[in-house]
Amino acid sequence: MKTILLVDDDSAVRRMLSRLLTEEHYHVITATNGLEALDLAEGTVDLVLLDLNLPLKDGWTTFERLTTRNPFLPVVIITARSNQIFPALASGAGALMEKPLDLPSLLQTIRDLLAESAETRLARAAGKSASFRYLPPKPETAVNDGKTRLETKPLKC
Repeated sequence: MKTILLVDDDSAVRRMLSRLLTEEHYHVITATNGLEALDLAEGTVDLVLLDLNLPLKDGWTTFERLTTRNPFLPVVIITARSNQIFPALASGAGALMEKPLDLPSLLQTIRDLLAESAETRLARAAGKSASFRYLPPKPETAVNDGKTRLETKPLKC
């Protein structure tokens, strides 16, 4: 079973993604801030889902520390912050997904990154040509019975 470190300060996002990933047979470890994420990443982690707007240690600083320790670690940046594609490309992140998230695309991105070779991950970290996934935010949310539900088609770039 693969272990995913989910780092987001929003408890609703953590609960929803944790439930989804557990249903997909991943072991999920959650962190609410960058410092906690760095401590938890000392153990065996196969992939990180990392929000950028974090307390105590921001997302980009956390990303840099995580990937300095382990350049083979695939990281998916999940953020509501706009204009992050160029920093994400330059950093060697495996993917950038803007909130609100397209969940089927997120799951496919996780599967793809976990299946990548170490050489591909290292090439991306070194700034060489490698695959990168960017998914802009889903354009619409619908409210149903007082609960927010995401409803649109997946976008692929």
